[in-house]
Amino acid sequence: MALQVQACRAVPMAASGPLMQSSSSSLSWSKNQSMICFTGDRALRADGISRRVSLKVRSSLDTSAAAVTAVQVGQVTEVNKDTFWPIVNAAGDKIVVLDMFTQWCGPCKVIAPRYQELSKKYLDVVFLKLDCNQENKPLAKELGIKVVPTFKILKNSKIVKEVTGAKYDDLVAAIENARQSKPSS
Repeated sequence: MALQVQACRAVPMAASGPLMQSSSSSLSWSKNQSMICFTGDRALRADGISRRVSLKVRSSLDTSAAAVTAVQVGQVTEVNKDTFWPIVNAAGDKIVVLDMFTQWCGPCKVIAPRYQELSKKYLDVVFLKLDCNQENKPLAKELGIKVVPTFKILKNSKIVKEVTGAKYDDLVAAIENARQSKPSS
């Protein structure tokens, strides 16, 4: 998700002149310029004069487009509560494997390099990882995590298999099984 805001800079104070001037350059201040505070659709200059203003904010909330560019084939992509579902939805009918881990988990650290190797082996699979910290707790709860590491395998945005613990062979078998299963209608 991206939010783009048009930058503005202060211009010299004048009784009838414009309050702000649109610009993509950085802010620069001098003695004849004034700070302007905005509330709603009004601007209050430092000299106390209130004027009606119009601001334009350009935004792009096309999360699927941002998600597609964030995932690279042959690599593990770190996700969070905001980026996980857009990436999964953008994957379409591709298999998605999610490694749910924590920073303090010993088995998580042991299997992480092997998980990275799998992302290089299965180029038709999207590999993600989610740090189950406080910030991502709502997503971890939604996905039903009980232990770390937990690997969730998704197809068409639905969980089709779960592997708990650092069980490499079980994870490989689950990925192979998901890749060989026929697409559901």
